[in-house]
Amino acid sequence: GHIEFSFGKFRNVSLPKNVTVEAVVSKIPADITYIVFQFHTQHQNATLSYDRIPTVSSSQTGFDVGLLSPLRLLQRSLQWYLLSPEGSPVAGTAVILPYQQSDPVPGGCNLEFNLSIDASIYLHYNLFETIIRFAPANIGYARGSSPPLCDVNMGQNSRWRLQYDVYQYFLPENNLSEELLITHIQKVANVQEMTANGRRLVTLTSNDKTMVSFSSIPGQGVIYSVIVRDPLLNTSASYVPVHTYGCSFTSMLDNCYTLGKVSTKVLFTMLGIAGLLICFFGHRFFKSELFCVGFAFVAFLFFFLITRTSSLDYDLRLALATVMGVVGGVLLVLCWWRSGSVLLCVIVVGMILGFLVSSTFFFTPIGNFQIFRSNAVFWVTFSSIVMLFPLIFLRWPREGNITACAIVGGYAVVLAVNSYIYTSLSYIVLDILKRALNNDFSRAFTDVPFQAIDFIMITVWVVLAVSGMVLQLYRERSRPFFPPSPYVMWKQERERRKTNILDPSYHVPSLWSRLKSRLRDAFQRREPAGERTPLLL
Repeated sequence: GHIEFSFGKFRNVSLPKNVTVEAVVSKIPADITYIVFQFHTQHQNATLSYDRIPTVSSSQTGFDVGLLSPLRLLQRSLQWYLLSPEGSPVAGTAVILPYQQSDPVPGGCNLEFNLSIDASIYLHYNLFETIIRFAPANIGYARGSSPPLCDVNMGQNSRWRLQYDVYQYFLPENNLSEELLITHIQKVANVQEMTANGRRLVTLTSNDKTMVSFSSIPGQGVIYSVIVRDPLLNTSASYVPVHTYGCSFTSMLDNCYTLGKVSTKVLFTMLGIAGLLICFFGHRFFKSELFCVGFAFVAFLFFFLITRTSSLDYDLRLALATVMGVVGGVLLVLCWWRSGSVLLCVIVVGMILGFLVSSTFFFTPIGNFQIFRSNAVFWVTFSSIVMLFPLIFLRWPREGNITACAIVGGYAVVLAVNSYIYTSLSYIVLDILKRALNNDFSRAFTDVPFQAIDFIMITVWVVLAVSGMVLQLYRERSRPFFPPSPYVMWKQERERRKTNILDPSYHVPSLWSRLKSRLRDAFQRREPAGERTPLLL
């Protein structure tokens, strides 16, 4: 196959099985110094090569591949070769971008990867983080001349003056279609489009390590790109953008189409129902609230500990955490039932709300501040915010408890919705769990997309929280601050009966005496007391 390209014009390309397609650009103007060829697919590997027969040092294989070709002095045409490495048809989109001698050369000082000049971005992801790496760039040079040496000097006339802007671009949520990806790749392939549509996260200098980490968001399409700038000449060039969904399209288990586990959906659906009830009736049904709070506190803690210390299957870890959560909920209820003190209960409820508020604080752009890259600073600040709320609750226990019920219960509803429809609000808590479980997560940028569904869920959360607080405060305004403990009430009633001989219940035998008497009557025959005669009038 043979395909003619024009500069800056995208073309959809299909690679047949076992066929090499030649991509050609001709009539290259004399002021063009080098050309970058990009080819993007959604999840199928494609090979792009300088030669018809690809080798390791002359080709790239992947979803987002690109080759940079410097031009000789009088060169007017250029060709590359595309093929499917896995023997199956591949479809994607391709574009050719030209650059002049004043533009920096992406990957021009590559010493790490296989190609001599490598303009590609290398992406790796796991459950916790997505990492991109790229080769340093070189300053521009004239066509046909030798490139400047990379590490001879570090002055303003060398590549050390270059800067790297890292951009992020989110695809629409809950959409895994290939057509959508192709459309948005075309929006960010070059410098002008990416700067206009993407979000710049960080600027690296030539002294920084050419690696950036982001929080993984399984099922959410994200495009990353790096734009290298020459501040002296005010020029720039783009590396080859890469994309990821944080999941595999070809895995037999847990692929991008089946991300939500049934066990997670069942658990969070139940939590959502409980959260809705707690949001509006938590303070009224205090024992139920304590059980839910104890469940959430202990289950989260044990899930963290089990995940941190073992390699058990996810469903087994979730089951064990659920069992321990039930135990925790029962113990918290028993603690209040036996002692009658709401002090411990208020502290636990305050810590739950403090955890959610602190997580929300770091979910904002503040969480990406450089100072919070330090684990010590992060965890001290996080813990301080968490412990602030129990102190406030000690002063206003009823109002604090109602506020916690409304806010935490509303968020439980949001998590239940998230188990069926993706929303970024789930990462309020998930990012904290990731940071606690992964030592390297502190370097990751935790940006998430905010789109229509997220604003809808924020509105739902606010409405639930405000209405829950107003309803409970109004209903409880004339009631005691907290319901009395049943055990304490029983003890007080027993003491009252012991000391009040006028109370008819004072003369009632104890429960044990009554049971003993019934057992004796069941197994012993009562003897007649003798002759009985009716009373005479």
